[in-house]
Amino acid sequence: MKTYLFFILASPKNAAGAFLAVFFALSGWAQTDTTLKEKYLDEVIIYSNKFAERRKNIVQRIDVISKSQIARMNAQNTGDLLQNTGDVFVQKSQQGGSSPVIRGFEASRVLLVVDGIRMNNAIYRAGHLQNAITIDQNILESVEVLYGPASTLFGSDALGGVIHFRTKAPSLSLDEITRVIGSGFLRHSTVNNEKTGHIDLGLGGKKFGWLQSYNWSSFSDTKMGKNYHRKYPFFGRRSQYIATINGIDSIVQNPDDRIQRFSGYSQWDIVQKLLYKPGKRVSHELNLQYSGSSNLPRYDRLQDTRNDSLRYAEWYYGPQTRALAAYELNVEKAFFFDFVKSIVSYQHIKESRHQREYRRYDRLDNRIENVDVWGITIDGRLVRGNHELTTGIDGQWNGVTSTAHRLNIQTGTRSLLDSRYPDGSNRMGTFGLYVQHLLKLGEGKWVINDGLRVQLTSLHSTINNNTFFSFPFDEINQKHGAVTGNLGLAYMPSRTTRVNLGLATGFRSPNIDDAARIFESNTAAAQLIVPNPDIRPEYTYNIDLGIKQQLRPWLQLEATAYYTRFSNAIALFPFRLNDVDSTTYNGARVKIFSNQNVNKAFIYGFNAALTSHFAKGYLFTSALNYTRGRLTLPAGLQLPLDHIPPVFGKTSLSYTRSSLQVEFYALYNGWKKIKDYNPSGEDNAQYATPEGTPSWYTLNFKSTWTFNKKISLQAGIENALDRNYRNFASGFSAPGRNFMLALRSTFGN
Repeated sequence: MKTYLFFILASPKNAAGAFLAVFFALSGWAQTDTTLKEKYLDEVIIYSNKFAERRKNIVQRIDVISKSQIARMNAQNTGDLLQNTGDVFVQKSQQGGSSPVIRGFEASRVLLVVDGIRMNNAIYRAGHLQNAITIDQNILESVEVLYGPASTLFGSDALGGVIHFRTKAPSLSLDEITRVIGSGFLRHSTVNNEKTGHIDLGLGGKKFGWLQSYNWSSFSDTKMGKNYHRKYPFFGRRSQYIATINGIDSIVQNPDDRIQRFSGYSQWDIVQKLLYKPGKRVSHELNLQYSGSSNLPRYDRLQDTRNDSLRYAEWYYGPQTRALAAYELNVEKAFFFDFVKSIVSYQHIKESRHQREYRRYDRLDNRIENVDVWGITIDGRLVRGNHELTTGIDGQWNGVTSTAHRLNIQTGTRSLLDSRYPDGSNRMGTFGLYVQHLLKLGEGKWVINDGLRVQLTSLHSTINNNTFFSFPFDEINQKHGAVTGNLGLAYMPSRTTRVNLGLATGFRSPNIDDAARIFESNTAAAQLIVPNPDIRPEYTYNIDLGIKQQLRPWLQLEATAYYTRFSNAIALFPFRLNDVDSTTYNGARVKIFSNQNVNKAFIYGFNAALTSHFAKGYLFTSALNYTRGRLTLPAGLQLPLDHIPPVFGKTSLSYTRSSLQVEFYALYNGWKKIKDYNPSGEDNAQYATPEGTPSWYTLNFKSTWTFNKKISLQAGIENALDRNYRNFASGFSAPGRNFMLALRSTFGN
């Protein structure tokens, strides 16, 4: 039977079967043991509830990517790591970019958290972000993805959900011998000539622990796949690019139009932690992180045209840096709390944008942003019988400095230029007080989650130089308050069944980017986005219904359906400035737009996942995600909501036996038709085909061979069929066929 199956699958007309044939050949010695032990609802511990908690007691859907899963996925950055789960959609405008989308919410509407500290700051935009890749995935202990509003615990921005990155912590020795542990690896990928090196080292005594990590990656220009959609054989090809030769801009023919010229970059990440635990009840930790990069070419903008010719000779993000310093105090049995945790943090983020049009040597435009963020959280937990109470306060202060200048690259002369944000004082502050309650009833068969938060936000922005646009205001001042909450019920009639129903509200206060940004949008019809001092917070009202069922001892089904009502949704719409609807900007006539609160919007969708341990050593998983969203305008007209991904998912078959682990998996996306694109938002129809973004799937194979407990070799093939495709809203084509090789090692006691 196995021999017959092998030859059927290996038929040359069956490409997918050929990979399955390799899979079964490698694992052909497996025992088809159907007498597997019954697998009940998981007892995974999560930390995004502020303190350690069993996942089954949280009504909200939470996925956990463990350290071992992160290593097996062997992704190039955190964006690819999230995408490879099949449950988080990721948009890319350039190779050095990854913007996660959760339930149709993206960028500033998804909260990023690292080690309990908010990463979202006052200039997180509503478009597409690359901040997630400033976290080194190779030093992560886990990633927790919360789906749906999480404003009760985390405050503003957590509309679509929360992505919580937890880095490894220092460890202590259990005896008098100093503990020495560490790991390292080297990886190479062919599609972009990736070179990555990582090393981390930890020392642990009885009271002191130290952890140091270094990661460096270099990526050359990425090569897209050659197997195109039959209707669009030239989609995404880079036939020309602009090169500066002997000081002169020239349009050059690309000798290989599948090479995405000017998409390479490099990045380095450093983490250092110090732990001091003088006794059983108290611990102190110092957390230092730094991420830096080379210039990041904005690949999508380098494709823009004007008058049927390439527009930009240069468009890149300058070196992006993220620095974090945090002190964390943990105390058991403090006051009347069982546990108290406090974190004081400081972050410095630097971003810059640089652009120069073809043969305009007199105007290299440079816009630079520096953001300083101070934060504090104090959380306490009280457990009494079947009740668990978590309460706390948190606050954050943001200061933004925005500068700009125009440079003549031939003479070195500088001149004034409009900055991306007001050139005066830009401040944003938040303060919140919350309480979250958990109650177990009926010997744990019923679990109630309920919570409430009160949040205050303030924003101040001043324009010193108002000569560029003559705005009818030179100052923006806002103060907002919000009350949000959640109520959920989980019912577990047996160890194999769980049903949950959750209600939650979320909010997001406008930040500096929403209220005060000046920006030329790269839509097909040129747009200039200007400040709107009257913008207000947006709110969501969400209902979730989920079920997890162990159908057989070896088969589990999990499904969640949700509906979100969006009030005061912020979206781009035409705007009149000084009683005109258009102006001249960068040498072209452009329409004026601003962020505005539309009347209503709604989003609904579902996720379904099937997991099967159908034979000893085998694991089959399949996940599918569907989302739909619409804006409802005051006149009753409905428009597609932007950021809504097409149907997407992942199907995987893996086998594990002692020293060998192999996985064959498919990632796939459905069509995103052009009629479902938002006409003025961030869907980037100009980088799609006339019909929209075509459906696609990739076949992938990864394996890990562990020689001993210290050394393992990983090899894999991504996009084995060399398909040419783009993720929806992306201006960067996905990598073609990619061969990966990595060597990992661990050491210590």
